[in-house]
Amino acid sequence: MSETTSSNRGGSTPPSPLRWLILGLLFAISVVTYIDRVNISVTARQMMPALGLTEQEMGFVFSAFVIGYALFQIPGGWLSDRWGVRVVLLIALIWWSCFTAWTAFAATSFLAAPLGIVGALVVVRFLLGVGEAAALPTFNRAVTDWLPAHERGLGIGIAIGGIGIGAAITPPVTAWIMVNHGWQSAFYLSSGIGFALAIIWWFLAADRPSHHPWYRHDEATPSTASVVPTRHSIPWAILRRTPSVWWLMLSYGCLGYVAYVYMSWFYLYLVNERGFNVLRGGLFAAAPFLTILVSCPVGGWVTDRLAIRQGVTKGRQIVGMLGMGLAASSIALGAAVESPYLAIVSLSLGAGWLYFTVGAYWSSASDLSPTHAGSLSGLMNMGANLGGAISPTLTPWIAQQWGWGASLGLAAFISLLGGMMWFRIRPGDGLARDSAEC
Repeated sequence: MSETTSSNRGGSTPPSPLRWLILGLLFAISVVTYIDRVNISVTARQMMPALGLTEQEMGFVFSAFVIGYALFQIPGGWLSDRWGVRVVLLIALIWWSCFTAWTAFAATSFLAAPLGIVGALVVVRFLLGVGEAAALPTFNRAVTDWLPAHERGLGIGIAIGGIGIGAAITPPVTAWIMVNHGWQSAFYLSSGIGFALAIIWWFLAADRPSHHPWYRHDEATPSTASVVPTRHSIPWAILRRTPSVWWLMLSYGCLGYVAYVYMSWFYLYLVNERGFNVLRGGLFAAAPFLTILVSCPVGGWVTDRLAIRQGVTKGRQIVGMLGMGLAASSIALGAAVESPYLAIVSLSLGAGWLYFTVGAYWSSASDLSPTHAGSLSGLMNMGANLGGAISPTLTPWIAQQWGWGASLGLAAFISLLGGMMWFRIRPGDGLARDSAEC
């Protein structure tokens, strides 16, 4: 696959209404995924004393989700390549909604007797992660099938941008529900939203434009019509020969480490370290995720424009290096300042710059191999969540030993390291075999 053909297919025609429908559905599912993973970081305020859990034990529970999520990224992406996005996302939504509800009563369920409360929560959150693992690789499979190459950065930016709303509304809404109705109610409510969205997805979605009942022939483009889910196995030998794949995975692992600092500990950092009360902490904890809501699609749009003008490799590299570098400086500043409000502003900008790069990462997976976009996305996102699995447990340990400044300083350094890795990522070259065939 040459850089020229992957960077410019048919100008800059905006997505059709039907493609906007699919992006809207993916955006809504993205919102729910982050409600279901972030709500426990808020309910932990009541869960920990109610269930007798320490911060370290709560960190194990947080990490259990991330481990399940990381380990099943590749199977989730492979299934979307093989079965298509409609059925895979339906099953995934139902699966993780069941385990979201189970979180509320895990401590009194049959698992608690042999495993204890911590063990039961670890198992339930691990299985919740298994279900959610299919989401983002399937998103990228859908974007690859529904959008031409020059729109995929914006498309995945919009789809994943739903995490901004999901993660932003979760802290204040969950805090209010927790104070007024108990922490268990937050899990039951988010579970119900997931079941409702599964029904909507099944009736409105399709694997590709030509499969949709509302399809018109002018919906298809050369770049989307030719991409179909493959029945072939994952080409591990080819992936091993493509250094960009492994640098992409490592760099996204750095992003994942930093992202899970926000998702797991930012609310408790504001309450326990910066002195905000439960409700105000929930309100201000939404700030990083509101910046993500804006920066995610903006970064996707920017990387698409740069890819058209300067080629795929430079277009992705510029956004990746710039975003990760600015995220590092913003997080370092937020950790150092005395003012809690200035810290919130700086750390929120750090999250925004971090997710400014998301379009570059995910569209790079499609650039490397549209045929295996789901599987390759799963491999990349597994890297993010292996980094994320370390973060929830390591962050409070470092804070206990050397303070929160050290924890956030390490996150800033890891973000900078991830940005530097973009020097070795060349998505415009494609996979080793694709380059040889073109």
